[in-house]
Amino acid sequence: MFFGRSPKMITADEALPGRSTPIGVLAPHHVNASSLTGPFPPGAELAVFAEGCFWGVERIFWQIPGVITTAVGYAGGFTANPTYEEVCSGMTGHAEAVLVVFDPRTASYNELLRVFWESHDPTQGMQQGNDIGTQYRSAIYALDEEQLQAALASQELYSKALTEAGRRLPTTEIKLLGDFDQNWFYAEDYHQQYLSKNPHGYCGVAGTGISCPVPIID
Repeated sequence: MFFGRSPKMITADEALPGRSTPIGVLAPHHVNASSLTGPFPPGAELAVFAEGCFWGVERIFWQIPGVITTAVGYAGGFTANPTYEEVCSGMTGHAEAVLVVFDPRTASYNELLRVFWESHDPTQGMQQGNDIGTQYRSAIYALDEEQLQAALASQELYSKALTEAGRRLPTTEIKLLGDFDQNWFYAEDYHQQYLSKNPHGYCGVAGTGISCPVPIID
């Protein structure tokens, strides 16, 4: 659909209509048998990140101590309950994203931000490596104002680190997700924990090799 040009985000008027019901029933987490949809333990917090193909990104986050569960899905777009094929068409506006449910006493949001910045190249626009398309863009979808401000502060610090290393500035989209139930859509079950089910499967996620300063904010 992109005819060799850099892919562009569609508008809400151009988006596919989607559907009113979720696209499937999800099994428990393939690694730790936790629920992907909740209810989550008291005190648990949620975060949503996008940094390319969600298979590899999810594996990065489920290995962090203090992360309770992870799931892959679609966020940042317009189409309700989209399918993987619809998202890959570029006509839903969504990014391939990862939901991280974490215990903030063990894994702080700032630590998750550090992992986010260091585990991919946030300077590439609508792609990660050879994966090209709006669904592969770098993004942080904050769940509240506190997360938003932390994300913006981390971007400022990492931008400085990239500049000092002679790299381009991040193209990362940072915004409030809005109502979680209305703006987060779980991907199909076969995508969940894909690299646990398929240990030799594709993973195109790679960082810049530049560390993100920590602590990110007080």
